[in-house]
Amino acid sequence: MDNPVKIFSGSASRYLAEQIAAGYGKELGKVSFIRFSDGEFQTAFEESVRGSDMFIIQSTFPPTENLFELLLMIDAAKRASARQIIAVIPYMGFARQDRKDQPRVAIGAKLVANLLQAAGATRIMTMDLHADQIQGFFDVPVDHLYSSSIFIPYIQSLNLPELTIAAPDMGGSKRANAYSKYLGANMAICYKERKVHNQVERMALIGDVAGKNVVLIDDLIDTAGTITLAADMMLERGALSVRAFCTHPVLSGKAYERIENSNLTELVVTDTIPLRQESPKIKVLSVAGLFADVVSKVHNYESISSTFIC
Repeated sequence: MDNPVKIFSGSASRYLAEQIAAGYGKELGKVSFIRFSDGEFQTAFEESVRGSDMFIIQSTFPPTENLFELLLMIDAAKRASARQIIAVIPYMGFARQDRKDQPRVAIGAKLVANLLQAAGATRIMTMDLHADQIQGFFDVPVDHLYSSSIFIPYIQSLNLPELTIAAPDMGGSKRANAYSKYLGANMAICYKERKVHNQVERMALIGDVAGKNVVLIDDLIDTAGTITLAADMMLERGALSVRAFCTHPVLSGKAYERIENSNLTELVVTDTIPLRQESPKIKVLSVAGLFADVVSKVHNYESISSTFIC
């Protein structure tokens, strides 16, 4: 007998989970969240999940309660005898802490991987991890999706002449190179130096952007300092226009103000994280259809490689 599919959502990602469930052709399962007066909370499924393939959707953006809520839901599913528990995490928080880049610091991404597995997750589905090697932190299968399947068709629809793909830092060069090869475009790289987190001390450009329409590609934007500084520098070097594409719009601090006042033509993001405010410069492309397709493929033991463009 085919195992039934159950799709549930944490409280932070319900806006996206409803679209994913609709794309799959099911309604979201019923779950309750009880909060006590001291701030402690409890999750409970309001329907049987015994023997089902459960997909629990929750991005783990701040506050950290979103991560803990996901862990509680996974634990509850395990104790309710779900057959498989797939944690669908469109944005995985703490992924920037993927290594010891200075003495006496935690590797947060590894800790989160351990917590998800200890809670009972049998599979992970996520998008554009900050570093690909984070997949190796898990001892369960990881379906790592890429926003290129959403961004590239949109870039092609712009029909930009003299297109150049750019990375805002050295860490994003692999991602930018994949885009440039697929689109047959030139490539440029920004080199930045920081003395403290979230503050760029110096930036230099590798490559020629004069007379080019530049598309900056990144996995996430936090304070928007790097991306707006890169746009200014490229226009100073003769670029015709600069657009930025980023999967996860963290957008903290003065990010919205910086984007509004920047020389960016537009910033294109996905809905892995909900925007805190609207902006005429920010365009949102949904990942719901992509996740719904992969949920179906995973349940039916089909290959998901057809979803990858580059």
